[in-house]
Amino acid sequence: MSSKNILLIDDDLELTELLREYLTPQGYELDIVHDGEMGLSLATSSKHYDLILLDVMLPKLDGFEVLKKLRTSHLTPVLMLTAKGDDYDKILGLEMGADDYLAKPFNHRELSARIKALVRRMALLPSGTVQQNLKVGNVELSPSAQQVYCADNLVEMTGTEYSILHLLMINQGHLVSKQDISEKVLGRKLAAFDRSIDMHVSNLRKKLAVFSLEEKIKTHRGAGYLYLVSA
Repeated sequence: MSSKNILLIDDDLELTELLREYLTPQGYELDIVHDGEMGLSLATSSKHYDLILLDVMLPKLDGFEVLKKLRTSHLTPVLMLTAKGDDYDKILGLEMGADDYLAKPFNHRELSARIKALVRRMALLPSGTVQQNLKVGNVELSPSAQQVYCADNLVEMTGTEYSILHLLMINQGHLVSKQDISEKVLGRKLAAFDRSIDMHVSNLRKKLAVFSLEEKIKTHRGAGYLYLVSA
C-alpha cells in the first residue's frame, strides 16, 4: 500500500515531532511546517496531499486565514486542531470549509482514527471508472468526478459536504439521523453537543441556494435531515 501524504501545520515543535514518530509507522509521510505562510505555500503547491492537519494558532498567518485562502483553489481535506472547549474556533473552522476538527490536547489514537476516516473516504473515490450520475430535481451528482451541479452550475464542495449530500440524496424522502451521517461520513460516533454535522449541512444549503431557491434539505430538530422529494 502506498504511503499517504500529510501536511502538518503547527508551531509546537515538540508535538509535531511526536506526531511524526507516531504517524510514520502507520504509513503516512509527513511534511511539517511551523507557520501559516509556509503552510499555505506548501498546501497550494504542485505536491499532492491526502490530508492537511492545521492548527488554529499560528505565526504569520493563523489557521483560519490559511483555510480561507486554501479553499479558494483547493478542496484538500482539512482536519483543524483547535483549543479545547473553544466552540467558536470549531464552528468558524467548519463554516470556512474544514472537514473535521479535534481539540487539543488530544489522544493520539483519536487523531489516528480521524485521519484514517478522512483518508479512507478519499481513497474510495472512483478512479477511471464511469458511474451513473445521481439526479434529484435540479441537483446532479457525478460520483466518477465527485462533482455537484445545481441547475447545470458546478457547485464547489469539500469532500465532506459532497459525501453528506450524496448520503441524503440516495435516501431522498427518508430521514437520515445525524448519528448516521457522522458515522458514515466522518467515521466516528456523534458526541454530545457536536455541531459539526449541522455546520456542514448549513454550508451545503448556502452553496445550493446560490443557484436554486427551492428548499432541498429539511431539518427535523433533534432527529436529523431529510432530502425533499422533488415536485
